[in-house]
Amino acid sequence: MSGVEHSETVHVDAVIVGGGPRGVATVLRTAARAAVAGDGPVRLAILDALAVGPGATWLIDQPAQYLNNTQADATTVHPDASTPMSGPAAPGPDLVDWARRVRADGGHPAGQWVLQEASALTGASFPTRRLQGVYFRDQLDAAIASGTVEVTEIVARAVDLDRAGEDTAVVLEDGRRLAAPTVVLAQGMVQSEPDAEVAALTAFAKRFCLRYAAPGMPAEREYTGLPAGETVLVRGLGANFFDVIGQLVADWGGTLETVADDPYGRLRYLPSGREPHLLVGSRRGIPYRSKPEGGRSVRPFLPVWASDAWFDALEQRGEVDFAEEVWPVLAREFARVYLEALAELAPSAVHGDWLPGLDAAATVADVDTVLEQAISDPRRRWTLEELHRPTHGRPVSAQEWSRLVRRLIADELGSLADPWHHPRAAVNGAMGALRRRVGRLTGSGAFTGASLARDVLGWFDGDSLALASGPPAERVRLVLALIEAGIIELIGPEMSIEADGTSGLFRAASPLTGRVATSAVLLETRMSKGRIPRTSDPLLRALLATGRARIHTVDGVPTHSLEATRAEISEQALGGHNLIAADGTVDRSVVVLGIPAASTQPGSAIGATPGVPSPLLAGADIAARQILARVRATVRV
Repeated sequence: MSGVEHSETVHVDAVIVGGGPRGVATVLRTAARAAVAGDGPVRLAILDALAVGPGATWLIDQPAQYLNNTQADATTVHPDASTPMSGPAAPGPDLVDWARRVRADGGHPAGQWVLQEASALTGASFPTRRLQGVYFRDQLDAAIASGTVEVTEIVARAVDLDRAGEDTAVVLEDGRRLAAPTVVLAQGMVQSEPDAEVAALTAFAKRFCLRYAAPGMPAEREYTGLPAGETVLVRGLGANFFDVIGQLVADWGGTLETVADDPYGRLRYLPSGREPHLLVGSRRGIPYRSKPEGGRSVRPFLPVWASDAWFDALEQRGEVDFAEEVWPVLAREFARVYLEALAELAPSAVHGDWLPGLDAAATVADVDTVLEQAISDPRRRWTLEELHRPTHGRPVSAQEWSRLVRRLIADELGSLADPWHHPRAAVNGAMGALRRRVGRLTGSGAFTGASLARDVLGWFDGDSLALASGPPAERVRLVLALIEAGIIELIGPEMSIEADGTSGLFRAASPLTGRVATSAVLLETRMSKGRIPRTSDPLLRALLATGRARIHTVDGVPTHSLEATRAEISEQALGGHNLIAADGTVDRSVVVLGIPAASTQPGSAIGATPGVPSPLLAGADIAARQILARVRATVRV
């Protein structure tokens, strides 16, 4: 039972918690099913703590410098024939089609900026997050306008679930209650409670009147107005970092120019005088790798060892140890595509018959030995160990670190300019293909619990994001220009932050480069994303605390997600993606979609792409099927 004082309960046919793309997709799939079945209008309540339609990630009022990290032609919220589902087809515009309609209309109610951005949009460009938010909102409005659903929109925070007769009630922070036969939890990117370090840094900043931006969603933080000419510490080199840099450059007012005759499209940053000196670091110490530049051909990946049949056999067998059995085979593939591309790009840099060595390699160390023996050009040398630790975990001099950073810049520019031939682009592409198959193994429960926690969740997911889910090329070019201009300095791997009580300043250090600095400003540009046991979401916390939900475990080892039942893609199925309580009972009135239950729904955190099977949209159809089934079985209040 909730501790919130009860108020009047409003009854509807379903309550959807989370107003982002998963919530919108659930409304769309419910509308499509109701239109075919003649059931309607179905009464839905959809709520979000920030905004219904765009949700937190795609807020319409966020800075224009925040970009999506997928191309426009890879975004839709309508399933096509590629997505396995039992519900009816209901075609709708993808992001590019929608932008074309906005151009044809000559405007948009959300503002003139929507027309301007839609007019500039191509399939190969990376849209702003706010434009994608308008797209999601428009698709929701179209479903409402169809008349097959009646939607009550509420901007509020859900804090608990309760019983309301035969229905499940969602309890809001202000005491309101929304009850329905079906509740869909579609919160999306839930955040974590501040850990001990973040809490201590927050208290330290308050005590010494320092500026501290804690980890979290960029649209909910303030980064601009930094002190010109002074050192500012920044922790985090992932997707958020690149968004923040775009916003800061717009605030500074500097300019970019193309470096004449540079074959790689290098940019030069011309300061305005308002720039600080950003000293940036992370555990890995180097930024996420760039997405391919829009419109350029990317080298296709065809596996030699990590074939579909090999993955299928692992899935059927189970009890798989990722580090011992999977990672060495993936490492062979990464080494192979690197050497193949390098041999084409610079034939003199590769020597010997290296393929038999890779074929016989049983460990990652064996793979790295083959790479070291096959590559004769020191400037082209690369090993798998660099994916985790760019210095191989050893201390380096300032000169060595500077040389590594220069190579990073050269590799990124080369990959952007020629993704078909550059060897590092080949590795990124291979990771993009193989990580999806690893996700399937995770979702099927193929890994042992120890390996899942230690390897897949422990480090592989992070490495795969860094290589295959990086920022848009234009933003990477900007960051590289700022590094070369001295505005950004990479401090080195294994960055640590301390609250220096003696100086009353934040202190940053890299034990591997020896670089140390202090500042009155610390910006955390790392995500605070939802490992559910530490989530800040009050509803999920309440469900765990009372035993109505539990953490998914494999062989007794906990994952980072709630446990839900597996997908059931059949019109005859009674459930699918339903919440599992601490005692193992299944609550079929509660459907959990996406990130909160990611370990049982691999790929559901990824947005839907036309022509590609979408776990996100398949899950929305499973939820909609249950909504309609219970509407038919329930006498409406």
